[in-house]
Amino acid sequence: MTAVRGVVLFPGAGSSASHASLVSLEEALAPMPVLRVDFPYRKAGKSFPDKAPVLVECVKSEVRAFAESLGVPTTSLVIGGRSMGGRMCSMANTDTEDPLHVAGLVLMSYPLHPPKKPENLRTEHLPRISAPVLAISGTKDDFGTPEELQHHFAVVPTKVTWNLLENARHELQRKDAEIGVVVKAWVQSL
Repeated sequence: MTAVRGVVLFPGAGSSASHASLVSLEEALAPMPVLRVDFPYRKAGKSFPDKAPVLVECVKSEVRAFAESLGVPTTSLVIGGRSMGGRMCSMANTDTEDPLHVAGLVLMSYPLHPPKKPENLRTEHLPRISAPVLAISGTKDDFGTPEELQHHFAVVPTKVTWNLLENARHELQRKDAEIGVVVKAWVQSL
């Protein structure tokens, strides 16, 4: 029996909380309470993301409000999302001033670096992650190869569980059902 009481999911930069993959994940996790959240720029009808501090603050406020609505601490929640959404969740967890403590992080297609720019790493906060991590990535993701991801995530002090999807790209197309099974099993193991 899991100690997790709910899951909060955030979309990637180019999609919304109604993205099919997040809806599919919510269905896979039922009957567990799941909240899918749009970032402020998306709610305002803009297509370009806000700066990281605004996105991280959104993660913290939405997760804390959801925890309060369920009557549980944030440490009873798993948070995560696709690409930028997952990255912002990991950054909220590692905020040096006001960290968001959670039961786990689900990072789908973590954007380690922009495509064709492996020198522009998004790793500064990884050594401060305090929650177990489920990292799901395609073996053909332009934002980070499995080897790059595993190398850079070696600094994460908590347990990182890898699920690599063969021949999948960053979008993880047609992998929703498989991802749902993996995430549900991982959440139940916490």
